[in-house]
Amino acid sequence: MIDTEKLKKACTLILEAIGENPEREGLQDTPRRFAEGWKELCSGYEGDDKTLATAFDGESYDEMVVVKDIEFQSLCEHHLLPILGKVSVGYIPDKKIIGLSKIPRIVERVARRLQNQERMTMQIADTLIKLLDPKGVAVKVSASHLCMQMRGVKKTTAKMDTSAVRGLFRNDPKTREEFFRMIG
Repeated sequence: MIDTEKLKKACTLILEAIGENPEREGLQDTPRRFAEGWKELCSGYEGDDKTLATAFDGESYDEMVVVKDIEFQSLCEHHLLPILGKVSVGYIPDKKIIGLSKIPRIVERVARRLQNQERMTMQIADTLIKLLDPKGVAVKVSASHLCMQMRGVKKTTAKMDTSAVRGLFRNDPKTREEFFRMIG
């Protein structure tokens, strides 16, 4: 459970630490807005993955299913700054297929935690394995990290790509190539 009162206090301390007056007109409601924002940004800690799994009989479908360009926002666990990007997911059903909207919901749940991109990529793949027990899963994440764009090296066009492959995608190079070709 996210403690909004602690978040409000933390925001007030941050404002004071940078030399702002939390009581001035433009900032009076900022701690409340900050707390509500962080509650939403970190909502991925709540809930159960099983609620995401509307799985159906696969009706013998055994070809690749791909959902690409799923936008996401997350927070870098090292700097608490945004990570913005897109996820593409592919899986090969065994006996079950998943409702189309559930894949973006899985991405959203995993992204709404303090993250590093490598872990997030693996968590998306592993969640699908757990929910569907498919023949294989592949996930590719491409993202911009504001911790690198706004501070430090300040490289505004740099993006990071990560992938996680399981089952047939790991064991069969042609399957892996097909996925990466499909997501372009």
